[in-house]
Amino acid sequence: MNVEIRDPRFRAVVGDNVEFERLGGGFDFTEGPIWHPTAENLIFSDMPGNHMRRWSAADGVTTFRKPCNMANGNAYDGAGRIVTCEHATSRVTRSEQDGSITVLASHYGGKQLNSPNDVIVKSDGAIYFTDPTYGRLAYFGVPRDPELSFQGVYRIAPDDNAVTLQADDFAQPNGLCFSRDESRLFVNDTERGHIRAFDVRADGSIANSIVWSETVGAGEGPPDGLKIDSGGNLYCSGPGGVHVFAPDATCLGVILTPEVTANFTWGDRDMCSLFLTASTSLYRIRVKVPGNPAAVAA
Repeated sequence: MNVEIRDPRFRAVVGDNVEFERLGGGFDFTEGPIWHPTAENLIFSDMPGNHMRRWSAADGVTTFRKPCNMANGNAYDGAGRIVTCEHATSRVTRSEQDGSITVLASHYGGKQLNSPNDVIVKSDGAIYFTDPTYGRLAYFGVPRDPELSFQGVYRIAPDDNAVTLQADDFAQPNGLCFSRDESRLFVNDTERGHIRAFDVRADGSIANSIVWSETVGAGEGPPDGLKIDSGGNLYCSGPGGVHVFAPDATCLGVILTPEVTANFTWGDRDMCSLFLTASTSLYRIRVKVPGNPAAVAA
């Protein structure tokens, strides 16, 4: 079987088993998948290959952008523009509709960011991103010493692009997502193997951190990609594959992947396909509970 069921509720969320469909391979290390519900395509990053690719049912895997400053995490904003974390430049950028690139964040307190890793966009347009040091390592980025003394979580204001530090006590912050009503922010810590939850205040700042759950199990893979489905179930990369948590933080089970899976997202018209960026390959499986379509303009 390709799943490890730890709680019977797993069957209603994922199923009794899954079948992996390999959509592409031969990549270096894949990350940052995002699905466009209108264009019906998937864009994902290959950091060491310095290559952003696009997959669609009609065209298969094609090039979206190369070079791409060793892009990692991606997200759509409400206008359908792609917000990207760049390992090679330590920047968060936005791809405009005319193809130009706008730099949204590159420094904090006069010092260069470590290497923005994963990013999400709130419904009000605010951008939140994590900033571990992985993009300053060989292969995954450009080797160089960090200028900051901490690894933080940041917010970019929607009105003036002001960058504010939200948390600085992570070992290596990585994946992040909001609860369905955006009242909580979840962020995992790759080095510590757990997921934290914060309350989101009215002004967009975060507070009241707790350790929400841990990714525990056999196999390779630390906490990395983190997303929530339409039923409030939280998916997180972890040992052996993708760990699925109920809204009450119970781990329902693990999707056991053929390769170490850094990230994933839902797609296809019914949003019940889970696309997995798994090291050298892109896979697709089917699940029972759909994901949340990106709120992007057509």
